[in-house]
Amino acid sequence: MATRIRLQRHGKKGNAIFHVVVADSRAKRDGKFIEKLGTYNPNTNPATISINFESAVKWVGTGAELTETARAILSYKGVLYKNHLLKGVTKGALTVEQAEAKFAAWEAEKAAKIEGKIDGLGKNAAADKAARMQAEADANAAKAKAIEVKNTPAVEDAPVEEVEAATEETATEEATEAPAAEEATEAPATEEGEA
Repeated sequence: MATRIRLQRHGKKGNAIFHVVVADSRAKRDGKFIEKLGTYNPNTNPATISINFESAVKWVGTGAELTETARAILSYKGVLYKNHLLKGVTKGALTVEQAEAKFAAWEAEKAAKIEGKIDGLGKNAAADKAARMQAEADANAAKAKAIEVKNTPAVEDAPVEEVEAATEETATEEATEAPAAEEATEAPATEEGEA
């Protein structure tokens, strides 16, 4: 029986969480499994991973195959590095104390990276919120100004030149209309006189 460490899908549509399990390679994806090693929730940032570390190291050490995603998750949590150090101890390349010291240093570095990412996400979120609040305040000020302009009565104080130009235009229109009206009244009178 070939054992494989893989993910089982759980959760609801669009919001999946996964169980990391050891299962027979012939079993269905969400079917029977031998042991549950932990959970993986990719919906959070950074992803939430909880693993039974000792059990995972035991299964990786006995030769269980890993899917690509399971390999990435176990590598992230340090299971593969711990297995590598334990192989070095069995070959005599390292002592147990050296292996533990190396793993502790790796864990501290990894924890610092994760904390840095969480702090960076918090700062980015705060800066993004401040920018959105400023944009909203600017939009509200622009709307208030537009409403103020709309609600103020229009002042009829047109410049004097525009008023004079308007009166001249109406005067010229009236002057051109008056001779045309006189011609129209004269023409029928002459026709009547001839008859």
